[in-house]
Amino acid sequence: MRTRRSFLALLGVAGAAGIAGCGFRSPDAEYAQPAGAVPAQYAGRVRVVFWHSYSGRNGKVLGEIVTLFNDAQDDVYVEPQFQGTYDDTAQKVAASLIAGQVPDIAIFSDVTWERFYLNDALEPFDGYFRPGFAAGVYEPKLFAEGVLQGHSWWIPFARSTPLLYFNRDAFAQAGLPDRAPATWSELREWAPALAGVQYAGRSLRSLAFIKVDGDWQFQGNVWQFGGAYSNGLDVTIDEDGAVAAGEWQRRMVQDGHGYMATSVTTDFANGLVAMAQDSTGALRTVTEKASFQVGAGFVPAEVASGVATGGGGIGMMRNATAERKQAAAAFIAFLARPEISARWTTETGYLPVVQAARREQALVDLIAQQPNYGVAIAQLAQARQQDAIRLYGRNANVAIYTGLQQIYADNADPRTVFGSAARRLESIADEVRRQYEEKVRA
Repeated sequence: MRTRRSFLALLGVAGAAGIAGCGFRSPDAEYAQPAGAVPAQYAGRVRVVFWHSYSGRNGKVLGEIVTLFNDAQDDVYVEPQFQGTYDDTAQKVAASLIAGQVPDIAIFSDVTWERFYLNDALEPFDGYFRPGFAAGVYEPKLFAEGVLQGHSWWIPFARSTPLLYFNRDAFAQAGLPDRAPATWSELREWAPALAGVQYAGRSLRSLAFIKVDGDWQFQGNVWQFGGAYSNGLDVTIDEDGAVAAGEWQRRMVQDGHGYMATSVTTDFANGLVAMAQDSTGALRTVTEKASFQVGAGFVPAEVASGVATGGGGIGMMRNATAERKQAAAAFIAFLARPEISARWTTETGYLPVVQAARREQALVDLIAQQPNYGVAIAQLAQARQQDAIRLYGRNANVAIYTGLQQIYADNADPRTVFGSAARRLESIADEVRRQYEEKVRA
């Protein structure tokens, strides 16, 4: 049987040793909710606590959608509670399980939900499906990513791919075509022309590389150069394709056409860089903040094409009471309505995860008026699930983006950097294999 210590260690929660001695509850025990109460205007309803990771504009839109649900029926009250980043939310959910006081549903990222599945913390959705809330409602590619051993554990919600955003005004000044570069080689060829454009008294750099979590964008770049992070759990990041992708980025930085940014979203929107590889979920924010015409295109190809899916989905906690789980399912079914899914997309830029949402007039009209909103949908045909080592390995992402930071900041040799990362990832892969073997035997 897993201990509290092993559960916390798997999820990276501090203080595991101190908590571990308290004993381990049955995975079928019913836990209380985080503190709170149903407001008087919704009195008599079942309270559902929803932990999420969306702040700023996206958090505001989510709050509006929750209010729509609360006002649309008389049985359930959903209370959204912001918990920080995806990683912050995952760690807080892990701690709540240890404390025996859990949210009913929570947002998990593409690289955190599997760890809760491994530790029997998630409720399968299969028994809650109903007309309008079932596998066939969702984009098949996105829904399938939440299915393991024939059951659905993670419902798509705020799903995304990277896009290549570009400053159309700067491109015009540089005499470049009004489109994203088709290949990374073409982007590099355009860099000197962009350097001839002045911004705040300095030459405009072509591309920003994100400092933290840039391994998500780099996942697609590795595929584009013919490599992979892993084949299954067999680590391949130190092989030629990944090394070539790293070398291309190293040269861009050293030649003065690229740099490492704390926030590529902010730098691009402020006009500091001509292009940024960023999430579809940044589209509305970038469009509203930029003082120039924003273009969006497919992420460039090279010897191959393809981008990684990412973002957040919803998991239901196994230890919530039966009544709360049924109530939570009613809310998730509401999110699966085409008009609600379309509203989330039009207000944020995230992918429409519900197939029928693409036909909603609000989204059809928006794409006609602002074609950038259709780019991510069109690019979805080239998108695929990330390599297993990044998805399933705790801190695999950290090992990779730390290596990228060395390449950007220290001009480190990509083959050496990825060789070191590979040794760390191989150790992580061994732990994942052990966890899955335990899961299968349980």
